[in-house]
Amino acid sequence: MSSAELLRDRHLRVTAARVAVLEVLAGRSHLTTEQVALAVRARIGTVSMQAVYHMLDSLTAAGLLRRVALGGAAVRYERRVGDNHHHAVCRSCGDVTDVDCASDERPCGTPPDPQGYQIDEAEVIFWGTCPQCLASRAVPTTTKGLS
Repeated sequence: MSSAELLRDRHLRVTAARVAVLEVLAGRSHLTTEQVALAVRARIGTVSMQAVYHMLDSLTAAGLLRRVALGGAAVRYERRVGDNHHHAVCRSCGDVTDVDCASDERPCGTPPDPQGYQIDEAEVIFWGTCPQCLASRAVPTTTKGLS
C-alpha cells in the first residue's frame, strides 16, 4: 500500500510532508525527530520542526509509526508497528536494530505479579556492542618481527 493510501485508510489528509515522513521512515528506521526533519527537508524543502513533531505525533497516534524511547537517548521513530519486537542498542555508536521477540505471544514476557494491571505490551531493550564496533576494536595480529 502506498503512503498516500495508508494516510487515506487512517482518515488523515494526504500532504507532501506526511508522505515524505512515511517514505523516509520506510527507507531508514529508528530515526530521531531531527533526522526525520532533515530527510523530509531534503525531499520537499522547508518544513518546521514543530510541523515535524506534530506529524510524528499524529502518525504515531494513527498507528502508522512506532515511537521508541531508548533509556535516556533521543526518541526515535520506525514504521514497524503492530508486532511484538524489541531493540538492541550499541553503547558505542548508538546504532539501533530490531530484535524479534522470542515468543509469539503478546506481550512478550509477563511479570509474576502485575499489581492489578492488565499487561498488553512489553518493551525490552538489549544493550551491547554492534558487530561493526566490535570489528573496529579488534586488533589485527601480525607476524612482523617474529622469527
